[in-house]
Amino acid sequence: MKILVLGGTGFIGPFVVRDLVERGHQLTVFHRGNATPVLPESVQRIVGDRNDLGAHRSEIERLAPDVVVDFLLSDARQAQELMDAIRGVISRVVAISSQDVYRAYEVLLRKTPGPLQELPITEESELRTQLHPYDREQLRRTQTAFSWVTEEYDKIPVENIILGDGRVPGTVLRLPMVYGPGDPLHRFFATVKRMDDGRPAILIQEDFANFIPPRGYVEDVAAAIALATVSSQAAGRVYNLASVQHISELEWARKIGDAIGWKGSLIAAPAGQIPEHLRMPLNAEQNWIVSSKRIRDELGFVEPVSLQAGIERTIAWERANPPVIDARLFDYAAEDAALRQFTSARA
Repeated sequence: MKILVLGGTGFIGPFVVRDLVERGHQLTVFHRGNATPVLPESVQRIVGDRNDLGAHRSEIERLAPDVVVDFLLSDARQAQELMDAIRGVISRVVAISSQDVYRAYEVLLRKTPGPLQELPITEESELRTQLHPYDREQLRRTQTAFSWVTEEYDKIPVENIILGDGRVPGTVLRLPMVYGPGDPLHRFFATVKRMDDGRPAILIQEDFANFIPPRGYVEDVAAAIALATVSSQAAGRVYNLASVQHISELEWARKIGDAIGWKGSLIAAPAGQIPEHLRMPLNAEQNWIVSSKRIRDELGFVEPVSLQAGIERTIAWERANPPVIDARLFDYAAEDAALRQFTSARA
């Protein structure tokens, strides 16, 4: 197949591109032309602005791709421009979405008082009732990690446009919290650093300790995206991507500790008894357990990387590529004081 990838040079995209090339497909990557990762030599490139996609329609027509995979969809305007640019040229579009579309997410963020959503979350679960889930500060932090995110970010209207076009079949892939080498959010770093620093104990907010979010290792998520891209039966379908292993935050930290060989203790304490920089302002009563059964049953997806290998690779990458450290997030003096107070109160 001839496949056009919009984006594809960030965190997940290069793994998808390499996977598709290894499957024997012809790849073209549309990107901004700034620093890009090393891609296979056979990959063609189009340099351009995602927000001026229509200007490249003639190039896209010459390529005559079968499928387009868009990693950069952030809002309704971009989704409509995409469909207008490819209509009559491409036979199917694969849109990368997010599991933040579910109503469980706005309950988790305390955007609504409830009720708690039924678990596991499936592709048929209720979507958010409010658009634009992030406030200005959250959006600013997200844009620091993901430059493609716009001020009007929301995947719900994006999905509606992709699936409602009527002339170009669409596939929507809802991604989990993705970790692994290249993660711009450095999801493992805070835990790895504390363990590497020899902390004898690590505090975790008690209700958050039992919280189970949807996770996916980057190479596994990339393999699922590649599979859906080349599967004609994925047309018109929505798929959740997530691990089948539903692991709490506390157990996740233990797995990281086991991989590192850390001998310290993980201590779950009430939010009011831990330093402010460790508090999570979430409604942890709303778990976020997501089922990925549909893509496994319909397309036969199986993760190519074991959980242990994914954790080990991520730890190695975090150690080799530490982010700029905000010392306020590693106030060990405050953590030690909280640990002493908490342990003495329990004695």
